[in-house]
Amino acid sequence: MTSLDGILEQIDLLAPIPAIASQIMTKSDDPDISLAEIADLIANDPALTANLLKICNSAYFSLPRKVESVKDAVAWVGLDQIVELVLTNSVSANFNKGLEGYGLGEGELWRHAVTSAHIAKSLAQRYGASQNKHLIFTAALLKDIGKLILGRFVAFSFEKINIMVHSQGYSFNDAEKKIIGMNHEELGAMVGQKWSFSEKLIYMIRHHHLTNESARQDPETTLIYLADIICMMMGICTGTDGLSYRFYGDVLKRINLSEKDLQGIIAETSGNQQKIEHLLKLF
Repeated sequence: MTSLDGILEQIDLLAPIPAIASQIMTKSDDPDISLAEIADLIANDPALTANLLKICNSAYFSLPRKVESVKDAVAWVGLDQIVELVLTNSVSANFNKGLEGYGLGEGELWRHAVTSAHIAKSLAQRYGASQNKHLIFTAALLKDIGKLILGRFVAFSFEKINIMVHSQGYSFNDAEKKIIGMNHEELGAMVGQKWSFSEKLIYMIRHHHLTNESARQDPETTLIYLADIICMMMGICTGTDGLSYRFYGDVLKRINLSEKDLQGIIAETSGNQQKIEHLLKLF
């Protein structure tokens, strides 16, 4: 078994999410927050401001005129989109790397994270969780952050993990736990604690594969799980582990997600994929 202390030491090697992104995420869920207050927060960070203006003035949005300030950007693009762009911008440096242990090339985990975040947002709007849309988007974006650290340890132990998955019926995360001493969900939650995420966000990262019944009863965490599953069904950067997790069909019934609805979400995501690919190139 790998030294757990050695794994945990790797958390400090990740680029932490900037404080400004955490502040914006918290304030954006306040129903009384004004667009001007969000704009003022962003404007205090020159690098973030420059990136947002670059993206807002790109073909991705195709606005009728150039935006020249954060206030312009918020007014033209909308608060929700700005919050998503801030969060996406804040984690791009970490997620763009390749992960040998999970069979993911450079940029593939990033593509999966951003696509699943947009699917999760769509699910939140469809199934009555829009009041928590920023939390759900963020959890889907960050759910696999533990893989960034665990990847090289999985690579070292991959043969043992693979035997447990394909010969002994283990799910991939259970095999990680058995061989390495923790799985990427647990490690992701530890990163969240280190970075002072909210308890709810930590919970959603820790349980995004719905490995216990309480998580399967939680509507927001269920949407993160479904976004991940839909990405896998579409073959979006599944890696070597993507098809080796438990599928809980009962959660579809709990949120009244029919096969027709599922096909509609997949079709919608496929239609938006070119736009998401364009967005990925801007970070």
